[in-house]
Amino acid sequence: MDAAFLAQRLCKVKPSPTLGITRMAQEMKAQGKNVIALAAGEPDFDTPDFIKRAACDAIAAGKTRYTAVDGTADLKQAIIDKFSRENGLFYKPSEILAGTGAKQVIFNAFMASLSPGDEVLIPCPYWVSYPDMVNLAEGMPVFVSPSASKGFLLTPDDLDAAITPKTKWLILNSPGNPSGSAYTADALQALAAVLRRHPHVWILSDDIYEHLVFDDFVFATLAAVAPDLKARTLTVNGVSKAYSMTGWRIGYAGGPETLIKKMAEIQGHSTSNPCSISQAAATAALNGDQGFLKERVKAFQERRDLVVEAINGIPGLSCPKPNGAFYVYPSCDGVMGCRTPDGKTIRTDDDFAAYLLESEGVAVVPGSGFGLSPAFRISYATSTETLIEACARIKRACEKLSGGTASKGL
Repeated sequence: MDAAFLAQRLCKVKPSPTLGITRMAQEMKAQGKNVIALAAGEPDFDTPDFIKRAACDAIAAGKTRYTAVDGTADLKQAIIDKFSRENGLFYKPSEILAGTGAKQVIFNAFMASLSPGDEVLIPCPYWVSYPDMVNLAEGMPVFVSPSASKGFLLTPDDLDAAITPKTKWLILNSPGNPSGSAYTADALQALAAVLRRHPHVWILSDDIYEHLVFDDFVFATLAAVAPDLKARTLTVNGVSKAYSMTGWRIGYAGGPETLIKKMAEIQGHSTSNPCSISQAAATAALNGDQGFLKERVKAFQERRDLVVEAINGIPGLSCPKPNGAFYVYPSCDGVMGCRTPDGKTIRTDDDFAAYLLESEGVAVVPGSGFGLSPAFRISYATSTETLIEACARIKRACEKLSGGTASKGL
């Protein structure tokens, strides 16, 4: 195909590094190689049985036709009830949209609101898709780098310094991918004080990891903490992470009616409604007994503790303990400049991730994809036994390096 045929906007879009690493690991496994994949952001738990039964019941009842573009009445009511019950947020059906995953919901929002030159503030490290979605909508990603010593959390001073007259959106992802860092209600109140001085800035609160928080951390979301900002806040969530429903592809949002309406119009000309069966399953997930979440969170917390302790025991690596999600984001600054057994110099976190995959068969995602280097992301959404083996392999790989600070045990 002639390159001139392709849209110029694609020049600003990069393939997802998480999907790329996952695909590479799958290909190596298919070749018979022993690979441990710690790249995908996908729980290893199965979708709960009561949710699967709801999907089967929907099929048996013939609920296999088009639905309303923005979601069935039953699903929208379940979303309304969830926001009210868990977040103290109150929406009308016209203020709710269900889409094919939270990713589509966010994409719809940017397509509906961004014009060329509009800026979107994205704290680093960030979920890999945020900048590319902004670029596709012809906006301008503006990266804000909070200090790692402050837990990768945006401070009021960081925010105030980044806002310009062109700022259209601020993205808040809490708990965040890839860092797992989360904002307390007090931290959100401090950001809200800044946002009140800048009424042209809207807030996109990505709460997809809401239920996956540890150590008695209390989840908070901006529209609930600062109700006066609710009229310019889009609160995004979904069933993929907490309910182990990644493949079902249901996300949703609550927000101002005018924005929601335009997002639905865009969805109507792209995918139309989300899968009718998945909507029935998501309705059951939101309305059903949430008791199973406690055990799953306990398992994730135990895995987090295992991985953090193991990584911090490896020369050249340093791993903060996150508040939530199922990722850790260790620094690999201590191995920069080291040499591999075959004489290659590790200059970037991409080099380090490639070395781990080639030498020990461990697939992680380099920090370059998340906008903050040198670091890498480990997804601990896998078995304890697998994590123990993976950490042992990472340690073995680092111990084989020479030169740099790693060889000095720093």
